[in-house]
Amino acid sequence: MEITAMRALLLVALATTAFASTAATPQGPALLKLNTWLHHHSILLSRGIDSSNVSHSLQQSVTQYLEFLHRYTEDSFPDQVSLIWREVRLKVMVPMLRAAVVLSMIMSVMLVMEAVHMSAVSLGVKLLRRKPEKRYKWEPITGDVEMGSQAYPMVLVQIPMYNEREVYKLSIGAACGLTWPTDRIIIQVLDDSTDPVIKDLVALECKIWASKGMNIKYVVRETRKGYKAGALKKGMEQSYVQQCDFVAIFDADFQPQSDFLMRTIPFLMYNSNIALVQARWDFVNYDQCLMTRIQKMSLDYHFKVEQEAGSSTHSFFGFNGTAGVWRILAINEAGGWKDRTTVEDMDLAVRASLKGWKFLYVGDIKVKSELPCTYKAYCHQQHRWTCGAANLFRKMAWDVILSKEVSLCKKFHVIYSFFFVRRIIAPIVTFFLYCVVIPISVLVPEVSVPIWGMIYIPTTITILNAIRNPSSLHIMPFWILFENVMSMHRMKAALIGLLETANVNEWVVTKKLGDALMEKPDITLPVKSPNKFRDRFNLSELGFAVFLLFCASYNVAYGKNYCYVYIYLQAIAFVVMGIGYIGTFIFNS
Repeated sequence: MEITAMRALLLVALATTAFASTAATPQGPALLKLNTWLHHHSILLSRGIDSSNVSHSLQQSVTQYLEFLHRYTEDSFPDQVSLIWREVRLKVMVPMLRAAVVLSMIMSVMLVMEAVHMSAVSLGVKLLRRKPEKRYKWEPITGDVEMGSQAYPMVLVQIPMYNEREVYKLSIGAACGLTWPTDRIIIQVLDDSTDPVIKDLVALECKIWASKGMNIKYVVRETRKGYKAGALKKGMEQSYVQQCDFVAIFDADFQPQSDFLMRTIPFLMYNSNIALVQARWDFVNYDQCLMTRIQKMSLDYHFKVEQEAGSSTHSFFGFNGTAGVWRILAINEAGGWKDRTTVEDMDLAVRASLKGWKFLYVGDIKVKSELPCTYKAYCHQQHRWTCGAANLFRKMAWDVILSKEVSLCKKFHVIYSFFFVRRIIAPIVTFFLYCVVIPISVLVPEVSVPIWGMIYIPTTITILNAIRNPSSLHIMPFWILFENVMSMHRMKAALIGLLETANVNEWVVTKKLGDALMEKPDITLPVKSPNKFRDRFNLSELGFAVFLLFCASYNVAYGKNYCYVYIYLQAIAFVVMGIGYIGTFIFNS
C-alpha cells in the first residue's frame, strides 16, 4: 500500500512538473533537473525498490517544488492572462471584427440608399399632389332607374377572427354598416374560435344582424389548419362566393368607415388591370402609451413611404392582410390563399404581381384599428411578420427570377428592394451593427467603425422618418432605442425564416382589447396569472443589457472615444424592456 500511495504521489508530481516546464521561464534548467530526479525515483519504485529514506526525500522534494510553483504562478498569472487576451484579440478578434465592420457598412449603405429612394418618391408624390384619382380612372357609382341596385357589383366582405371576445361586435357592426345595397353585399364571418362561449356570442351577433335584413354568413371550421389563410380559403370555397366580383377583407379589430366601398370599388370597376386597392391604417389607441406612439411612427412611415413609393412607381408593394379590396379573378389566377408561411397576404400579393396585376395604395382612405399595447403581444406580431417574410423570400425567390410575365426591372425590385433589403438586411444590420459590432469595437482598439457608418447613416434614416412624422419629433430618441431592442427579435425571426427551423410557422394571435382599453387603462383580463420568472421578465433583453453595460464601462475606463454614451443609453433601453416596464400594464386576475 505504501508503494501504491507513493506512486500516486509521484504521478501528481510528474504531472505538475510537466505543466510548469511548458512555461518559458528562467527556472527552466532547475525544472529539467527536478524532472530527471523524479523520473529516476519512479524507476526505482517501478522495480519495487523502496525505503523510508527514498520516501521521505521524495515527499520533501515534491513539497518544496509545489511551494515554488505556487509562488511563481501567483506572481505571473495576471501577465499570462493579459498575454493570452492580446494574442486572441490580434489573431482572432481583429480579423473577424474588421470583416464584420466591412459587411455592416455595405449593408448600411444598401439600407440608406433604399430609404432615400423611397422617401424621394413619396415626397415627390405629396408635393406634386399626384393622387390616385389623377393616375387612374375613378367615378362615383350611382344607380339609375332602369338598373337600380344592379349597377353595383356584388361584393363579399370577409372578417376572419379567433377568440375575439373584445372586438367581434365592433368589426361585425362596422361591416354591416357599410354603405352598399343590401342585396349586393355578403358579410362573411370566418370564426376559428376555440372557446365555445365566444363562438356562441359571435353566432348570436350574426343572427341579430341577419334579422335586420343583412346577408350575413357564419362560417366555422373543424380545425385551425392554415390559421388565417386556411380560414380565408374556406370562405372562398363557399358556393355563393361565385356570384361576387370583389372581396374586402378586415381583421377583427378593424372598423371601416361607412363609405369605404364607395371610395375603393370604383378603382377596380374602371381599371381592369388593378387587382388590389389597399387603404391606410388608422389607430384608435395610438396615444395609449409610449410604445403605441412608437408603433404609429413606424407604421405611418410604412404607409406614407414604402406603400406610396411602390404604388406610385407601379413597381410592387405587399398587401397588408386587411383594410383592402381584392378582385376575386386576380386571387384565383394567382392560385388562391396558401398557408405555407405566416404572411399569407404577402404571398398572395407576390404571386398576383407575377401574373401582371397592379396594386393601388390610397392613403386618403383610413380604417380604424388597434395597436398591440403590451410588449409581448408586439413581439409576437413582429416575429410573425418578419419570420414569414424571410421564409417567403426563401420559397419564392427562384419563382420571381424565372417568371416570364413581368419585366426584369420589376423582378429586381421584388427580389432586391422589397425582400432582400427591407425584409432581410434591415432587421439584421440594425441589431448586428448598432448592438453588437459597435459595442465589441470598444474592446478591440485595433478596429474602429467609420464615423459615417456609425453616425451619418443612422442620422439620415432618422431624419427621413422625422420628415414624414413631424408631430413625433419629441419621441424620436425613444423610437431609435426601442427599434434597436426590437431588432434583436426581428433578426432572430429573419434567420428562423431563412433557415426554416422548426418554429418557422409559429402563429400567436395578437391580443385585442377593444372598447375595454378605452374605458379603463388598467385592465383585468380573465387569464391565468403568470407565476414563472420567465413570464414576468424578458431574460434575453436583460442578458444582453449586461453585455452592453460591460462594453460601456470598459469604454469609460480604457476607451478613447465617447461610444459609451450611446451604449449606456441602449443598455438602459434593454433593461427597461427586460423588466417589462413598457407598454400598458395588464393586471391578471
